[in-house]
Amino acid sequence: MLPTERAEAMAAMTEPMRRALADYWLVWAQSGQVAPAGDWRVWLIRAGRGFGKTRAGSEWLHELARRHPHGRFALVGATMDEVRRIMVEGRSGLIATAPHDAKVKWRRDAGELHFASGAIAFSYSAAAAEGLRGPEHHFAWCDELGKWGERGEAAWDNLILGLRLGTRPRVLVTTTPRETPLMRKVRALPALVETHGRTRDNLYLPRDFIAAMEAQHRGTRWGRQELDGEFIEDVEGALWTRAMIEDCRGEPPVQITRVAVGVDPPASASGDACGIVAVALDGAGICHVLEDASVEGASPERWATAVAACASRHQADRVVAEKNQGGDMVRSVLTAADVTLPVKLVHASRGKVARAEPVAAAYARGAVRHAGVFPMLEDELCGLVTGGGYEGPGRSPDRADALVWAVSELRLGMRRKARVERL
Repeated sequence: MLPTERAEAMAAMTEPMRRALADYWLVWAQSGQVAPAGDWRVWLIRAGRGFGKTRAGSEWLHELARRHPHGRFALVGATMDEVRRIMVEGRSGLIATAPHDAKVKWRRDAGELHFASGAIAFSYSAAAAEGLRGPEHHFAWCDELGKWGERGEAAWDNLILGLRLGTRPRVLVTTTPRETPLMRKVRALPALVETHGRTRDNLYLPRDFIAAMEAQHRGTRWGRQELDGEFIEDVEGALWTRAMIEDCRGEPPVQITRVAVGVDPPASASGDACGIVAVALDGAGICHVLEDASVEGASPERWATAVAACASRHQADRVVAEKNQGGDMVRSVLTAADVTLPVKLVHASRGKVARAEPVAAAYARGAVRHAGVFPMLEDELCGLVTGGGYEGPGRSPDRADALVWAVSELRLGMRRKARVERL
């Protein structure tokens, strides 16, 4: 139903009808906001800001209060102030979402919320972990777990030890994900179910706001975490870290001296992606990643055409392609696709990680910049591990390998020029 149709339907209702509809949560809820079926112990709603995590938590607890009139619930936030301002008194908190015929009573000084059924919710701060040692509960709602501080893990452990009333004690965690030890611990629990949501999934947020946020942050680590609800984690021992990638972002270069397109051809059309990455060198000797034009599941004709188009867009002066998969076939396929500029075929005598190490070192020195956001390429870079391993998406870091070929070619040209100038 379109927003205009919804507004017309609401206008035609009587006031009692509108109140009844407002109380019927399942009409308004999105799939990620509804408790999943099954015998789970922990339900994690991992979502971007504004998705409706708080509303989901409030509605879940109201339903539990209706079904468990003698229930004892725990409300746990990063601080006591956040429990009060967001979980209880907020626009989507427990007071605002209480059914019209079942109002709640908030005893602010005591930090207790009394439901009409007789159930009681008690407030706790993750910063005061000892406050959760001893109290017993049937259910718990934990908000913004990713923000719980250094006492967060102790607070979680104490909460879980006290979650032992009734026959099926459960906990709901609503959070925008962050890379913390506690988040990793909770996500690894065997009795956990997870639902997911993005900021743009909330149909009731202003579209202009969503468009502005995505224009500014989409694809960045912050945007993927705070808007898309992705859990962005650094791999231990990785050559690239997320912080390194964010630090290297910049504007496209004003002065370009050379452009190379790196290509990592696939072994077969149904196999890995064909990595295609364009990199420019500026007058100061800085490499700038201009585009990730990689294609997946492509025939030789299609990926070669993509290489030609990428080279044309950026007025490249060279294509650097790995020849291990096909040798002269790679050159002939590129030539057939009208790649008229010089094609340099390189032999991969070392593994992908070994080839990437000097390029990662160049990033660390600030000698490589990203003129844009390239999520899939950046995920692969952050999956390359010192010692030869790969723990990123897909079977092989094809995009990352293409970038390595291009950057290596440009920096090799710089070294040759420097030697000539010294002579």
